Amino acid sequence: MPVPIELNLHRQSRVLEIAYEDGTRFKLPCEYLRVYSPSAEVQGHSPDERVLQVGKEDVGIDRIEPVGNYAVCLHFDDEHNTGLYSWDYLYRLGAEYEQRWNAYLDELKQAGHMRKVLQS
Repeated sequence: MPVPIELNLHRQSRVLEIAYEDGTRFKLPCEYLRVYSPSAEVQGHSPDERVLQVGKEDVGIDRIEPVGNYAVCLHFDDEHNTGLYSWDYLYRLGAEYEQRWNAYLDELKQAGHMRKVLQS
């Protein structure tokens, strides 16, 4: 199981940067982490129950709470904080970023939602 050696939250850009002991480094937007929350509220109890998250373009992370030696709980500023992000899940989110992000954008489009463009 990959174990991170560094977690850096960049609040202004709303990006969580994760470095792993194997040298891999990911920069994951808070929106991406929020819409792929491992919580039952988002994922449901089966793939058919997954709930598309909309309007999360400007979501941020207020704090990161360690959970044992295997995960973190991300406390988002929209008050979502029920998902436990295991080290393995965070690694998969990073490794599969392009595929998952594009799938999310396609889901939004198919559901008739448009992402708002944020000013940097």
